Parts: sequence; C-alpha cells; structure tokens
Amino acid sequence: MNTEQLISWVQSTKFRRWSGASAIALFSLIVVLGSIPGARDEIGQLATGVVLHSLAYAVLAALTFTALSGASSRRAVFTVLSIAVMGAVDEGVQSLFPYRHAAIGDWLVDVTAGVLTAAVFGYFQRNS
Repeated sequence: MNTEQLISWVQSTKFRRWSGASAIALFSLIVVLGSIPGARDEIGQLATGVVLHSLAYAVLAALTFTALSGASSRRAVFTVLSIAVMGAVDEGVQSLFPYRHAAIGDWLVDVTAGVLTAAVFGYFQRNS
C-alpha cells in the first residue's frame, strides 16, 4: 500500500466510524479496568503510570483525531479538548474508589499526550 492509498483509507468514512467507535470502546475499557481492585497495581509492574497514561491517551487522541473530518486545526483542538475531558472523567471515577486516588499529574500527562499526538497528526494532515 502506497502513501496515497493509506491516506485515502484513513480519510474514508468507514475508517472514521471505526476510529470513533474504537475510541469510545478504549476509553470505556480504561475506566472499567482501572476500577478493578488491584488491577492498577498488577499492570504497574509492566510499566509506570506515566508510560501507561501516555500510551493510552496518545492512542485515544489518535483515534479521536482520525474519527473527525475537516481542517486539521479544528480536529486538533477538538481532540485535545476531548482528551482533557476523558482524562478528567477517568481521574474523577478513580476518586470514587477508596483503593484509588485521582491525580492532577496523571491528568496533565493525559493532556500532554493528547496535545503531542494531535500536533503530529495535524502536521501530517496539513502536509499530505
């Protein structure tokens, strides 16, 4: 598959629907799995919280950006705002459980991952 075919496929309506549904499913999975007692400690043996948050929210940002159509700046702004809300909801849910705690630092990592991912995707969309 050449670059033009890849770009065409990523910009297709079918891919956008898949991407949007995948973002919703992944976010739901993050919140649910993060609410299971001991799950965070077990997965924490594989990677630190910063790495986990960075990867998870970068993937969410990529899925969100590719689910949208329109100008790259609009897509980037909406992606970052969506990631900020998702990160806040995730931290808010964590604060409801006595074995978890919400952390502003985690939310900032989420938003930073969203900003960086949206910037990269926006750059490539503008220059394609």
